[in-house]
Amino acid sequence: MVGIGLRPVAALVVIFTVQDGNLQVLLIRRSAPPYQGWWSLPGGLLSPGEGPDEAAVRKLAEETGVADVYLEQLYTFWDLDDREGVAVSYFALVDARQAHLAQRQEWPPAWWPVDGLPPLAFKNERVVEYALRRLRAKLEYSNVAYSLLPAQFTLSQLQRVYEAILGRRLDKRNFRRRMLSLGLIVPTGGRAVEGRHRPAQLYAFKERRPVLF
Repeated sequence: MVGIGLRPVAALVVIFTVQDGNLQVLLIRRSAPPYQGWWSLPGGLLSPGEGPDEAAVRKLAEETGVADVYLEQLYTFWDLDDREGVAVSYFALVDARQAHLAQRQEWPPAWWPVDGLPPLAFKNERVVEYALRRLRAKLEYSNVAYSLLPAQFTLSQLQRVYEAILGRRLDKRNFRRRMLSLGLIVPTGGRAVEGRHRPAQLYAFKERRPVLF
């Protein structure tokens, strides 16, 4: 599928990560008109015979080098540019420690903090805002945070990911009680040293795939 009627179809991917306690999104600096020099989300027109889902997986792999991560279709936008194109949007969650951003002089990718984005081409800020609302809602009833964390992690690391996404501090005791009561994570038996504190217990998600509760 390359078009709907006479309208060209593109896939856009909002790729989130958490680094240094901040929620960040991957942007591409445009090297050609329109909006040359502006930043925009990874994406592009569908290739012949390619569907939106395949295009989203392809763009995710091209820009970050990862594939087996959380990826969800968001919404179809019909009014992001003046060329009457259709944009099928997605969001993905990537552990930045596993990502290897594409190295190129033209159309270079870079991580940007969600709360400090530059002006975006093609009204892409609307797509980021939509994806952020969906991600925050997902935290309330699913385990999608697994895709932002290593295989083993401390409860403090897990809480920092939640706080980065929600944009607010969480009560430590209540957060830990809720996470353990949901049965989504289990202790691994390992421990990790965090700063000057005594070694913290390591946990893992029971399932590293989407689970609803």
